[in-house]
Amino acid sequence: MHSLIQLEYIIAVDTYRQFSIAADKCFVTQPTLSMQIKKLENHLGVVIFDRSKQPVVPTEIGKKIIEQARIVLAESKKIDEIVQTNKNTVSGELKLGIIPSVAPYLLPLFIGKLTKAFPELEVKVKELITEDILTELDKELLDVGIISTPVPQGGFQEIPVYYEQIYIYCHPKHAFYQKKAVSLKELAVENVWLLSQGHCFRSQVINICALKDSANQLPFTYESASIETLIKMVDKEGGLTLIPELAIPDLTPKKQLGVKPIKDMRPVREIGLVTNRIFVKQSVLSALQRTLQAVLPNEIQSDKRGQRVEWK
Repeated sequence: MHSLIQLEYIIAVDTYRQFSIAADKCFVTQPTLSMQIKKLENHLGVVIFDRSKQPVVPTEIGKKIIEQARIVLAESKKIDEIVQTNKNTVSGELKLGIIPSVAPYLLPLFIGKLTKAFPELEVKVKELITEDILTELDKELLDVGIISTPVPQGGFQEIPVYYEQIYIYCHPKHAFYQKKAVSLKELAVENVWLLSQGHCFRSQVINICALKDSANQLPFTYESASIETLIKMVDKEGGLTLIPELAIPDLTPKKQLGVKPIKDMRPVREIGLVTNRIFVKQSVLSALQRTLQAVLPNEIQSDKRGQRVEWK
């Protein structure tokens, strides 16, 4: 008969692809972990991991066993979730991933309120691009991701939270600076400072402007990992970029004069909470959702405020 501990061990090896790291994460010695996995393989009469490869990889039958093991462990954890819900408490650990184009603006609004409201909840935050968040959610290295939704691939639970308008930010000497709003036709012929590859906001900007992925015909090529850096590049070098709505309050009143709406479509990006399909910390997820809804203006939470821009 296999045990939950053995299932935990094979999941750890699948996640980290090294027996030594998996053992360390499970707080056991490597011989102990290896012995228990071998014992499980003998009991089942199959080989779960191909140990001849480095990093170690699961066999085809191993992949199916590990997938089922994740479901079994998740179901077992629901007992604790039922108890927490009954006691009306929120505790434990929340491993949260958040994309760089959201983190500087949203995180300061809610993180303090969340930890004060739920002092027994330990929150660990990682700033990652969307693809890395989805990968870590799938491996259960993260519990929840805050990203631009919807997610193109299946296997994830999504909860839309708010709909953030996308604006132009231009230099005072740019022709757009004197305009109240800018049309898509005008924007399509402009050179735009972009985030670097891998950022979903980059893809949304390209989709809005109908740019090719190689866009950025400026005197030199520069792609940034942060919107703040793009804003500074506009300030120093001229031109324009696109920024999300929650970035505007961080600008000085003078800089806000360079913020212009797009008048043809009113583009918005949907930001939501994403978990893997077997996520069980529903009380924690609900607490996070309620906290976000409490700190965000009501109007930004409406899905009727503009045309959603896809990032894929």
